[in-house]
Amino acid sequence: MLLGGIHYLLPVIRAAHQQGYYVITADYLPDNVAHQYSDEYCNVNITDKEAVLKAAKVLDIDGIISFGVDPGVVSAAYVQEQMGLPQMGPYESVRILQNKDLFRKFLKDNNFNVPEAKSYTTKEAALSDIEWLNFPMIVKPTDSAGSKGVTRIDNIEGYDAALDYAFEKSISGTVIVEEFVDKVGCSSDTDSFLLNGELKFVSFNAQRFDENAANPYTPAAYSWPSTFPEHEEYLRSELQRLLSLLNMKTSVFNIETRVASNGKPYIMECTPRGGGNRLCEMLRYATGVDLITAQVRAAVGDLVEGVEQKPYNSHWAEIILHADRDGIFSELEIDPNIPAKLIETDLWVKQGDLVHAFNGANDAIGTLVLQFEKSDALELVIKHQSEWIKIITK
Repeated sequence: MLLGGIHYLLPVIRAAHQQGYYVITADYLPDNVAHQYSDEYCNVNITDKEAVLKAAKVLDIDGIISFGVDPGVVSAAYVQEQMGLPQMGPYESVRILQNKDLFRKFLKDNNFNVPEAKSYTTKEAALSDIEWLNFPMIVKPTDSAGSKGVTRIDNIEGYDAALDYAFEKSISGTVIVEEFVDKVGCSSDTDSFLLNGELKFVSFNAQRFDENAANPYTPAAYSWPSTFPEHEEYLRSELQRLLSLLNMKTSVFNIETRVASNGKPYIMECTPRGGGNRLCEMLRYATGVDLITAQVRAAVGDLVEGVEQKPYNSHWAEIILHADRDGIFSELEIDPNIPAKLIETDLWVKQGDLVHAFNGANDAIGTLVLQFEKSDALELVIKHQSEWIKIITK
């Protein structure tokens, strides 16, 4: 059973079919694209763990994952534990990893580098507790992904609106307010793989943003390698310590890390799911390691092979195609003189479709995969991508 129905699940379905598995996709939106490619569709609210468990029992499933679909991860862990299926890890540990409030507390209690943070269940409570705020701050839901509900505030004037936005996007009605960790270079947001409790494959990249986007905190591009190679071994060690403390078992993990201006590396997020934005596919291009097939095999208890640490074979970038404003999509223009090898164009909209300004990952309209021989060409394209790549809307 694969929770969700988004575009990013298509390679997961393909990998499962290549292994000979029967795939059931599940959510409450029957028109979602992934359901067109699965063998069966189950209509269920994936955030309702008891409803998912009931459906899973009726369907007599052999495994369950929520790849790239953050809201379903806790339900998947619950079903795994209740049905005795292959587990990513204990249900309570997954709850900690999936909840920003619980995760920050766990990091602090176990002496990891962690920003100061507090959570609130009402706007009134947050507004009455402002003495500790040290701007800039980040306000976000404790349980959302894809940058939904996230705002950076640089003064108290922006606090009220930021809280409204975060509460609006929170599933549980809880928001977290945390110290903004200013970064050196780029943050990393990419995928890794834990097999029987041991990190077998760890990757770090450079997460890029479009400062002109409607939400400038929604990732707009990724590149490999990272901008902090000298800190990667420390972060790998800390990630292994974290996952060992939580007794996690086997899963792909989407991990966000950064190095702050104070010189400290931080683990910002570590969730037991594949990341959206085709990160596992990019890693397959860059290293040849197939984390998607590893994940679907692990989900049903089959032997996982081929997951090993390998170097990047060149410089890679993924551009998240997005519109600057709401409008009607006309065309994608790519300058033929772009100093990169265009490996793949994956456009999800057609002429005449309505597209939205880039407020979150769900507003993406496709991706480009680019390969570079040298890092300076990559930096040139990433920093000036609007000169090479244009989304024309009317």
